[in-house]
Amino acid sequence: MIQALAKTPAEEAFGISLPHRRMEEWRWTDLRRNLVKPYPPHQNVVAANKDVERLIASSPFAKLTTHRIVFLNGSLDQAHSNFAGLTFELGVPSSSAVDDPVIHLNSAIEPSGLTLRFDASMDVPVEIIHIATQGAARAMALRNRIEVGEGASATIIETFVGEGDYVVNAVTEIHVGAGARLDRVKVELESHDATHLSYIDCTLAKDAKLNELTLTSGSALNRQNGNYLFAGENANALIAGAYLLNGKQHADTRLVMDHKVPHCTSREMFKCVMDDNARGIFQGKVIVRKHAQKTDGKQSSHALLLSENAEFNAKPELEIYADDVVCGHGATAGDINHDHLFYLQSRGIPEAEAKSLLIGAFVGEAFDGIVNDVMREAMVAFAENWLTQRKAK
Repeated sequence: MIQALAKTPAEEAFGISLPHRRMEEWRWTDLRRNLVKPYPPHQNVVAANKDVERLIASSPFAKLTTHRIVFLNGSLDQAHSNFAGLTFELGVPSSSAVDDPVIHLNSAIEPSGLTLRFDASMDVPVEIIHIATQGAARAMALRNRIEVGEGASATIIETFVGEGDYVVNAVTEIHVGAGARLDRVKVELESHDATHLSYIDCTLAKDAKLNELTLTSGSALNRQNGNYLFAGENANALIAGAYLLNGKQHADTRLVMDHKVPHCTSREMFKCVMDDNARGIFQGKVIVRKHAQKTDGKQSSHALLLSENAEFNAKPELEIYADDVVCGHGATAGDINHDHLFYLQSRGIPEAEAKSLLIGAFVGEAFDGIVNDVMREAMVAFAENWLTQRKAK
């Protein structure tokens, strides 16, 4: 007889059980063990206007976006938002049918959210920014839905910044219509004491295109799950990610590319930099259903380990039920190239600056898919400055 485990303080606060290492998909990220203190939801935190504006300005895209939707400490902040020209509906979208611990926890915390619709092409990026200000340890949840209509296009930026000890759980449902395009950039710059949990539930219709980048660099513990369903033929998805981790930071991403119909293409590429005792994980799974012939699905993960104690784990999976497909995966991990470092130093570039340039070049490949030049340059600059800025703290 298996005895049920006693609930932890966090589980008591959330009212549900948390995933643990005995679950295969969570073997590297034991939430039950890591979330040891209670994180009660719905805590009323008073935020000074100067702190809100300072955190908004800390976004790498603060000067780029004119359309901004602000969530402050888990609730929509209309005072700092700019909805002009946007089609949206306030209120939490209907619950996702996906069975996942992150989504269950999101429901338990009772999220805030909205539905954002694009029925025509919009050239200006829209930033959805979540801000957590200093306050008592607490849990916050968001659930948003993004709909890009047939033939339309949009650029969405999701930014997470904060201060203090908290848990953020963000679920984003995405539907890209027939012939539509969505460029999505997510930047996680949470507090170094925070826990960031997220789930992407994305559906691609016929001829839809998704171009997505996720930069993970802030929180102490980060777990990102995602399911991408190819529901229409000739859909195309490029999913890129970058980790910039140090100290004892831990980041784990698990993505499923579910090819349900023929003639679809998926690409996953993660470039991960770990220093000190940081740990990065990438779990990628490509499913090719029985009738999804001519599927082209590839995934790759590459790690740059800047210290002997840094760690990277990769778990690629291919689950193929069709016979006319092109699928593959690859993973590498290693130290910084000392020949390249020596070359830069021999040209008079100081060691710290040379390392920053090499780190920027390494993760820069993940940024290549960003269509907007200003956004791409902002990401490259952040990566190049990451090493110098953290050493200065």
